[in-house]
Amino acid sequence: MLKELKSFFYLIFIFFFFFLSIKYYFSDEYEKKSNRKFSNLDEDLTLYSNKLKILKNDTNNIIQYIDDNDKKKKKKIYHFWNLLKKND
Repeated sequence: MLKELKSFFYLIFIFFFFFLSIKYYFSDEYEKKSNRKFSNLDEDLTLYSNKLKILKNDTNNIIQYIDDNDKKKKKKIYHFWNLLKKND
């Protein structure tokens, strides 16, 4: 009996959660808020972009390219069959 009541309350809780969520998101108040927010988005972006500070670029010539192809020793390539031939 207790188990059935518990599951019944879970189902009621889930039902009310979905019902209230759907009711809120389809309400006129939510639509008004979202439309206001979307209309103010461009204004907010311009305000924030005007407040941004422009930093000086100090990353010029910081990468040093090293040409060490000549310095590398070429590794001798061993093939399996050639190793067997040498041991014979």
